[in-house]
Amino acid sequence: MAEAAIKKIGILTGGGDCPDLNAVIRAAVKTAIIQYGWKVIGIEDGFEGLLKEGKTRPLLYDYVKGLLSRGGTILGSSNRGNPFEYKFREGGKIVTEDRSSVLMDNLRSQEIDALVVIGGDGTLSIALRLSKMGVRVVGVPKTIDNDLAATDVTFGFDTAINTATEAIDKIRTTGESHHRVMIVEVMGRYTGWIALQAGIASGGDIILIPEIPFNMDKICEVINERIKSGRNATIIVVAEGAKPDGGDVSVRMVVEDSHDPIRLGGIGDMVAHEISLKTNLETRVTVLGHIQRGGIPSAFDRILATRLGVSAVDLLAAGGYGKMVCLHATHIEAVAIEDAVSQLKKIPPDGEVVKAAQSIGVSFGK
Repeated sequence: MAEAAIKKIGILTGGGDCPDLNAVIRAAVKTAIIQYGWKVIGIEDGFEGLLKEGKTRPLLYDYVKGLLSRGGTILGSSNRGNPFEYKFREGGKIVTEDRSSVLMDNLRSQEIDALVVIGGDGTLSIALRLSKMGVRVVGVPKTIDNDLAATDVTFGFDTAINTATEAIDKIRTTGESHHRVMIVEVMGRYTGWIALQAGIASGGDIILIPEIPFNMDKICEVINERIKSGRNATIIVVAEGAKPDGGDVSVRMVVEDSHDPIRLGGIGDMVAHEISLKTNLETRVTVLGHIQRGGIPSAFDRILATRLGVSAVDLLAAGGYGKMVCLHATHIEAVAIEDAVSQLKKIPPDGEVVKAAQSIGVSFGK
C-alpha cells in the first residue's frame, strides 16, 4: 500500500532557546505553503505541545512575518516533555512515565502527517525514537554550543560568540584600568567551542576548555610572567565545562525532572579563588549566562537558519525521513539523525584552531 501523501506538517522547537529559531520556523512555513501547498501546525513548548491539550496552533503565511530578526522562538521551548520518559511530581516524588502513545494519538487526531523537529542532541534523540516508531520526522540542528556531530556549524553559534566577544571586549577595558585578572565564564556544556572562538576573537590571554584539562599552577605562572613583562591585566575565558587536570566539572545544580538534569556552572569562581590564593592578585568573575542565548541574530545565522528551514521541508517532500539537515563546507546536506546524535563534537586538542591560538601566545593552562 502506498504511503499517504503529506498534507499537514507540525513544527516544534525543543531544548534551550537560541537566536534564529524563528528564522527556521519562518523558512519552513513559507516553503511548506508556497512550494508544496501544505498546512502547518505550530507545536508549543517542544514535545510538551503534543502531550497536552490546547498547545498547538495553525501557522499561516502572515503569522511568520517579521521573524527573521527576532531572537528566541514564537513556539516556546522546553528541556522537559520527553514523551518516552515523562517526569512529573506525584506525592512529593519524581515519577517517570512513558507517554509516547499519547503523543502518537495526538498526531493522528490532529492529522499531522510529518514533523520538523528543531533542537540539539536531546531533542533529536527523541525525534530518532519517534522515527523508529514510524513518525515521518526530519531534524534541524540547533545549539549555541556547536557540539552536534555531522554538521560543521549549528545556527545560533555565530550570534553567541559575537555576543561573548563583545562582552569580553568591554570587560578587558575595566581589567586594564584596575590591573586585575578578569575571568569570563561562557556556556558550551561539555565542549569549548564558544570559549575558544570568543576567546581568540577578543584577544583572550588564557582560554580554558573541557577538551584540555588545566593546571592551576601553570595558569598562575602565565599570569606572573605577564606581570613581569609589564602586562598588568589578564583576561581568562573559561568554558562552563572546563575542569582541572585530574578533577571534574563544576555542577551548579541538578534539576531532577529535566531531560538534561545537570546544570554546569561555578568553574569561573573556583579558578578565581585559586588565583587569589596563589598570587594575591585582585580577580573578578563575570558569568555571561543566558545573555548568550538572546538578542538579534547575526546575518550568518539568519542565512544558515533560512537555508536549513527550507531544506528540512524539501527533505520531507523527498521522503528523507529520519534524517537531519546539516551544513558541510558550503552545502546543505542530509545525514541520519542517528549519526548526528551518536557523539558530541569536541575540539581536537591538537587541531589547527588550538595551534593557531598557541602560536600567538594564548595559554590553555597546560
